[in-house]
Amino acid sequence: MWCIGISNPATLCWILISQRKLGDFGLARLQDHGQPLKTTSFAGTRAYMAPEYLTSKVATKESDVYSFGIVALEIACGRRPDVDETGKSKILEWVWELYGERKVIEAADQKLSGAFNEEEMRRLMVVGLSCAHPDPRDRASIQTAIDVLDFKTPLPNLPLKMPVATFRPT
Repeated sequence: MWCIGISNPATLCWILISQRKLGDFGLARLQDHGQPLKTTSFAGTRAYMAPEYLTSKVATKESDVYSFGIVALEIACGRRPDVDETGKSKILEWVWELYGERKVIEAADQKLSGAFNEEEMRRLMVVGLSCAHPDPRDRASIQTAIDVLDFKTPLPNLPLKMPVATFRPT
């Protein structure tokens, strides 16, 4: 995808979301935050669903932020966010591994052939990781994500190894 005149990943993410160019965020219905789903099965793409949502079936701000993080990684890497047989996000684990090796930029979409601003790409990927943090209590807020993408805030310090999801179903 080429967007002429857009030099900032935050702007691109906002345009894609606000213009509804990205529509598969996991669920195909509106859901009130804090309310359990009244359904017996999932209708959507598991890759965009926060780990705690899969067990609690309760949508929260944090589960929305998780979905945003996965979308940010999908945009940056040019890959679909598939899940493995245990339900873990392959893209999240892959990018976090490269982050831990201090080579996160290697996850950038190969179709771009290096034609991007490295600092902007790094910020988009780290925001994706921060928003899709396995522990919902440690996820960035959407405002923090926007501020990082707009260069108003420094990159968050994330652990070099991807943490294990820790949450308590309500």
